[in-house]
Amino acid sequence: MKIAVVGATGLVGGEIMKVMEEMEFPVTTLIPVASSKSIGKSVAFRDQSWPVVDVDQALEMKPDIAIFSAGGSASKALAPRFAEIGCLVIDNSSAWRMEPGIPLIVPEVNWSHLNESRIIANPNCSTIQMVVALAPLHAAFGIKRLIISTYQSVTGTGKAAVDQLFAEREGRDYTAVYPTRIDLNCIPHCDVFLDNGYTKEEMKLVHETRKILGDPTLAITATAVRVPVIGGHSESINVEFEKPFTLEAVRELLGKTEGLQVVDDPTNAYYPTPRMAHGKNDVFVGRIRQDESNSQAINMWIVADNLRKGAATNAVQIALKYLESKKQFAH
Repeated sequence: MKIAVVGATGLVGGEIMKVMEEMEFPVTTLIPVASSKSIGKSVAFRDQSWPVVDVDQALEMKPDIAIFSAGGSASKALAPRFAEIGCLVIDNSSAWRMEPGIPLIVPEVNWSHLNESRIIANPNCSTIQMVVALAPLHAAFGIKRLIISTYQSVTGTGKAAVDQLFAEREGRDYTAVYPTRIDLNCIPHCDVFLDNGYTKEEMKLVHETRKILGDPTLAITATAVRVPVIGGHSESINVEFEKPFTLEAVRELLGKTEGLQVVDDPTNAYYPTPRMAHGKNDVFVGRIRQDESNSQAINMWIVADNLRKGAATNAVQIALKYLESKKQFAH
């Protein structure tokens, strides 16, 4: 099994290789792919050193699966080249998510959406953790409206953003990634602003959630905020339902959901935090409570490691599930 990791030297690329090791992914040959400036470097995987190669070398090696984490423009240009040689591409960027015919997959939620496409899109990190919690509730009670506020880790922007945070804290020089200081601050600006006044990140939450849940009319509004945090994204979500519900039924459903942990004992200060989620593959949910202003709504607090379930873990889970389904089909 030849596995290419495109963008292997980045934050998410490194996390993909960690997750593959932990999940004992059946790799016989690892093909770490990066830009020309990384040629000559190597990456560690399963106590071996694997040389970084360029795209053309990777294509010559004919990988079975390529997990992309190299940015949207690279994915648009390169994913079809890998797909053309029969390779399954799992792409972490936003390049393919809303393309018709390209499945946008969270394995616990909508594996049934898989089709014959050789490109599978990994959703936005903030969307993934949210839909893991929302999907069983939508199936049971019908979600009418979502009001979302995110509190997103600097790791979601990349290595340079992490450096900016610590350089500000330590008084070092740095190359600015954010338009203003991030340390001891919150920035209501994730990705670029669009003509409607929302950011691209906020609209990803709208469009991707509708596609994953299979409900194009679902009412959603979002505000995305960057916070000086390492370890995970947090989300405050107000969920309005179509059908009657009870908090007991909500808790029971969430407690049975694959990949989700209910952490909800606020009287003992027990609730999800990014530090709790850091390095873990599950999604954590707490602060589940009735909306006092709307009898048909609840409030929830959802946290996950954005480099894990929000990116690397979900991509590796897709690959593992794909291999499992191929084996079942072969039998």
